[in-house]
Amino acid sequence: MNRKDLHQSARGTLYVVPTPIGNLEDITLRALRVLKEVHFIAAEDTRHTKKLLNHFDIHPTEFFSYREQNSREAGAKVRALLEQGRSGAVVSDAGMPAISDPGRQVIADLVELGFPFVVLPGPSALLTALVGSGLATEAFSFHGFLDRQTKGRRTTLELLKMRRETLVFFESPHRIEKSLEDMHAVFGDRQVVVARELTKVHEHYVRGRLSEWSALLPPEAMRGEMVVLIEGMTAAPEYPETADAGLLEGESVAQHVRRLMDEGLDKKEAMRAVAKARSITRRAVYQSLLLQE
Repeated sequence: MNRKDLHQSARGTLYVVPTPIGNLEDITLRALRVLKEVHFIAAEDTRHTKKLLNHFDIHPTEFFSYREQNSREAGAKVRALLEQGRSGAVVSDAGMPAISDPGRQVIADLVELGFPFVVLPGPSALLTALVGSGLATEAFSFHGFLDRQTKGRRTTLELLKMRRETLVFFESPHRIEKSLEDMHAVFGDRQVVVARELTKVHEHYVRGRLSEWSALLPPEAMRGEMVVLIEGMTAAPEYPETADAGLLEGESVAQHVRRLMDEGLDKKEAMRAVAKARSITRRAVYQSLLLQE
């Protein structure tokens, strides 16, 4: 196949190409072929990607940056090249483009405008860390990088504290301590895994509990982006015997149950918590729900 064969219509095709998150041997044969055959490559950081391309002796006809700061101009350039029938690739610094990465916007634009594109499978720090964590993989949710500010960070964590699936975040070494501290304050003492230097020589999974956050990462470990994984809520929260501090004035039993379900409890757990908070039987809670249906 040559560069002409990469597009079947007047418009060129954009290939979303994952790149290694550390070990260069993790790049796929398909990714190498596409990077060699496309007319242009749009990279999050051209200096970083240039090292990868040089290693595999890849020399694109056109090579330019596509990052958050220039996304409008670079996105317009990508679309113009595709309109000319040229095919290209978008890559991030490491891993899958569009996952906590500006490549998301170029893909959204192509979907809206009906441009053809193809996503290649490949390396992902998110999935690598999840599997290696030992935490539950049946259900998980990914939340990217938390807010840089304490207030915004804690607001997000408060919204997630009732979730029962494994929670996954990206974090930088400059904010990891503050993030772990806030997670402990909001989530309580849960299992935590911090994955760092994935696929590299010094790959390491740090496992412990959030109460131990200050000892989990010594100063010498504070380098490179990290993946933080937190176990989901495993038990219903404790409620006072006769009152619920979060109870809204005039809230009915049925409304109380539905509020707790909206916060993440299943129906049985919510009914049990309401019965305990109001010092009534679960049968009374059940009957109140029937009257509201």
